[in-house]
Amino acid sequence: MDKPSIKTPLPGPKARAIIERDGKVVSPSYTRGYPFVMARGTGAIVEDVDGNLFLDCAAGIAVNSTGHSHPEVVAAIIDQAQKFLHMSGTDFYYEPQVRLAEAFNEMAPFSGEKRSFFSNSGTEANEAAIKLARYVTKRYGMIAFLGSFHGRTLGSLALTSSKAIQRRGFGPMQAGTFHAPYGNCYRCPVGLKPESCQAECLDFLEHQLLVHLISPDEVAAVVVEPIQGEGGYVVPEPKFHHRLREITKKHGILLICDEVQSGMGRTGKMFAIEHFGVEPDMVTVAKGVASGLPLGVTTARGEVMSWPPGSHASTFGGNPVSCAAALKTIELLKNSLMRNATEVGGFMFDRLRELQQKHQIIGDVRGRGLMIGIELVRDRVTKERATTERDKIVDDCFKRGLLVLGAGKNAIRISPPLVLSKAQAETAVRIIDEALAENRL
Repeated sequence: MDKPSIKTPLPGPKARAIIERDGKVVSPSYTRGYPFVMARGTGAIVEDVDGNLFLDCAAGIAVNSTGHSHPEVVAAIIDQAQKFLHMSGTDFYYEPQVRLAEAFNEMAPFSGEKRSFFSNSGTEANEAAIKLARYVTKRYGMIAFLGSFHGRTLGSLALTSSKAIQRRGFGPMQAGTFHAPYGNCYRCPVGLKPESCQAECLDFLEHQLLVHLISPDEVAAVVVEPIQGEGGYVVPEPKFHHRLREITKKHGILLICDEVQSGMGRTGKMFAIEHFGVEPDMVTVAKGVASGLPLGVTTARGEVMSWPPGSHASTFGGNPVSCAAALKTIELLKNSLMRNATEVGGFMFDRLRELQQKHQIIGDVRGRGLMIGIELVRDRVTKERATTERDKIVDDCFKRGLLVLGAGKNAIRISPPLVLSKAQAETAVRIIDEALAENRL
């Protein structure tokens, strides 16, 4: 079971029945790109309820970092579950949470003492970061970037600007939140070329936002994705993050790196910000940290995480079973999977760049490790976004046995489990090639 095998029309009869039941009882707010109904999975291969096999290059939205049901992760979960399932780290102590905090103390991409707060998801990790930044600085303002995604609860939603539908109907947003252009060199906000770029897109933040809209001494933090996720898997030039760090230090503003999608080994390093040589004041992670179990982590410099007992808490955050899964996940990432993400990701990146030469609709291929974006355009000169075409390719890949997702308006994201092999990467590229050829794109 290491490659796709489609045996029925999609969706199959069992899948159709479950989808029909789902439509009657589950919130219609969920976005389902195509009718895949999961039954089981191993590594990077998943099986639907009708016995069809798919190569998974979505990983539950970059969550299943060690693959589906990695036996060592499952064993760690069972071992902890047999001891106790819950005791609430808010009110009591247990070693798995301490061990995980110690692990983040060693891993966090900044020097000095660190402390960690545990929650259940990425949006909760970012909510904790927002609250902590406001508490420790005694400032209210927050700055994020256009195209960003930081979550859907009301505080993090104010930072999110990936798609209008995510904010529509929920306003007004949290006061004191502002947005600046992100360092997208393929679509430079100020019309420059990568070779001449000096992160001029940050002029808006420094010379407009901090001059006309909010005083720097009222800004608590800037929140940034080192590599933008939902916005299209956008990789900025290193100088973008370096200049941003300079601006925040100049004004005593905290720098928070949202590593929910880009962290935990996906880019070949534990945290994507490590590729840029910049040290933030806080990082937030979730998704791949516990191989599929719910867990969010907010790690900050020790002097920053100075709030008193009762100022913030979470009943389920740092659940002992999730902590056990995370500890085993970290071990696997360090031992082999980050290296695999670099090697297989590099191989896949090169093969996709070859596809770019073959298919004019591919405007850009970008990424680090196994976090790769393919941007589709109708014209390489005008860079008109190929939106409907992107959706068609994603759907056609599904019909051929490959699970991928969109990102931004017109990009395809490649975010497989980090156990993906080169042979499987080659299969994924072949299916994308076939889907593009079939549609004459």
